[in-house]
Amino acid sequence: MQLSFPLSEHKRVSDRIRWYKQQPHYMTIISERAEPFLYYIVTEVEKRGLPLELALVPLFESDFNTRAYSNKHASGLWQLTPLIAKHYGVIINDWYDGRLDIVESTRAALDFLTYLHTRFDGNWFHAIAAYNAGEGRVAQAIRRNQRAGKPTDFFSLRLPKETRHFVPKLLAAAALLHEGEIDFPTIANQQVIELVPMRAGVVIDDLETWREVGELNPGYRRFPAMLSGSQHVLLRLNHAQKWQQYLDSMPQIHSEQWQSYTIRNGDSLSVIAERFALSVTDIKTFNQLKTSRIRAGDKLILPIPAEQQIEYQVKSGDSLWRIARAFNVSVQKLKQWNGLSRSNLSIGDTLTIFLAP
Repeated sequence: MQLSFPLSEHKRVSDRIRWYKQQPHYMTIISERAEPFLYYIVTEVEKRGLPLELALVPLFESDFNTRAYSNKHASGLWQLTPLIAKHYGVIINDWYDGRLDIVESTRAALDFLTYLHTRFDGNWFHAIAAYNAGEGRVAQAIRRNQRAGKPTDFFSLRLPKETRHFVPKLLAAAALLHEGEIDFPTIANQQVIELVPMRAGVVIDDLETWREVGELNPGYRRFPAMLSGSQHVLLRLNHAQKWQQYLDSMPQIHSEQWQSYTIRNGDSLSVIAERFALSVTDIKTFNQLKTSRIRAGDKLILPIPAEQQIEYQVKSGDSLWRIARAFNVSVQKLKQWNGLSRSNLSIGDTLTIFLAP
């Protein structure tokens, strides 16, 4: 009812309408993916007084796949590049990629589309094309047609193939929605998710209960470690109180409190895990490793708070120098922490070590 773009009879649009009608399962899949997020996106579009068709952009950018990633390094529902995302204030770091966060990415995408609408003198088709292909490429195509005395409407521009079909995809879907010519699975016009403040990071220790948090908050690269991200978490409605009770039962942490480790020659995950009294599974989970292969020189994030005190039992072949090197501390500190006046060690001795931040 709120769609406002004029219907188009251009061949590219009619071809896409025909394709949609031949793919009845496509919209079912898309609707399932969009269900948690579409109401939120539509609401944000309406708040800004923008055309409701913009809520369909993730359909063509990512098929509403929150973890979509392109060979141009664009990511998330809205397929934002790192450059555009950071320009609009989206956080991207080792722990968190806000391009995958529905709140941060929607804000940035709508900011960018609003800018492009102004940049192209209020022409939404040019703005949407520029969102896909880049504003420089669209501006160049317009200038080229102007110099040649040709029309500068979207369908007359010479643009990359993907972009030539991008706007027609949107117009075709909007036409089918408007005319009711295809059976789109219904998504309830009501709030599904809510934003709950999260003052600091947390590492979830109950994955079975909170697995859905990872699905709704894919921006956290090292889930179940939710660190250095936004100041909110997305939850299904009515889960906020349960989530807050869970957080209140756990100490809050920040990513700066976690130990970084540079892999050395001869290291393996099992060696590192034994050295730091961890499990290989914990290390793989924190670093999103699908295999156990690691390379010297790469860095691992260890699920150990920095400055944590550990007890190390001296083994055959150990020396203060080797132990200090293994734990990235100084021999002087080892002596200081353990009250040692000499460098002699005996097998079986226990040393106290404070892991450096």
